[in-house]
Amino acid sequence: MDRWTGVLHVPFSRGGSLFRVVASLFLSPAKTLAVPRVNAILFTGDRVRCTGDPAIERLSDAAHLAGVLAGKLPVETNAWVIDAACFAGPFAVYRELVPTMDGAGDPKGYDPTGLPAAAGVANILAHSIGEIQNRFLRFSAKDSAVNQHPSASLPSYSPPRTIILGFSKGVVVVNQLVTELSHWAPGSMENTVDVLRPNPSHLTQNLLVPTSSTDVLSSISEFHYVDVGLNCAGAYITDHEVIKRICDYVVHAGKNIRFVLHGTPRQWSDPSRSWIRKEKDIMLQVLRDEAQRSELRLVPSEKLYFEGRPRSLLMHFEILEAMDIS
Repeated sequence: MDRWTGVLHVPFSRGGSLFRVVASLFLSPAKTLAVPRVNAILFTGDRVRCTGDPAIERLSDAAHLAGVLAGKLPVETNAWVIDAACFAGPFAVYRELVPTMDGAGDPKGYDPTGLPAAAGVANILAHSIGEIQNRFLRFSAKDSAVNQHPSASLPSYSPPRTIILGFSKGVVVVNQLVTELSHWAPGSMENTVDVLRPNPSHLTQNLLVPTSSTDVLSSISEFHYVDVGLNCAGAYITDHEVIKRICDYVVHAGKNIRFVLHGTPRQWSDPSRSWIRKEKDIMLQVLRDEAQRSELRLVPSEKLYFEGRPRSLLMHFEILEAMDIS
């Protein structure tokens, strides 16, 4: 099946900074955007320049990563790789999605008020789809929605699942979304029908991507932490209450959510940042404890890559090709 792959520069708000987004989207036989089963979204980390290592340079390229990500998932998957809109030197600053951070992009905490990351992801995807259809494919969102499922009735429609991945410092967006899901979930459980059945008015606008913060959060089925690490605390969620509320949500809603912690010795065995492994171990134990209570609807796992090899910057990037997200 054919795919459309391209680089976009998407405004978060009028006059604001541009997010660099690389999309690899599968197409229908008519060469229009097809409605995916999954939207997989990878947030990248800090910039790495002039290493002299062609493998690192290749794996630092978001365009290459979009192809890698698409190749790891079923064909009916749309892959999105998103770079931070702003950088402080080499440091990625995701301030639009994680407002509580310092000038170097390190989080001061994760505040779910207003669901900024979920709303931001919906905004970025909507702008991206609009630009692709109007500028590159010359095809309207309305026509795409109608043509892809002409006989489908809206009440039976199952929206695409969303898989969230954070590589290195991109974890700040993952943790913000986890915190927002935990904050949003208790209220959503008061009306399960609205959570499990998407709003028909949203469906008529666009079947391709979630169109609101609620749509983003309710569609998430997996969180992947990919060799994440920060120069401060906050690379992993260690608040038991956050995970507990998500556990309550999956049990009540009857859905599954996977948490997969992927790592290398580069991060998990770094003696100068020992807190990274400690945070990882705490989060994994909390997830495992809650998994038992969730009737195994909460599904945690950890995967170590390149065990026994000396720590290196190369392995930090090689995990992107080696990671198993099936």
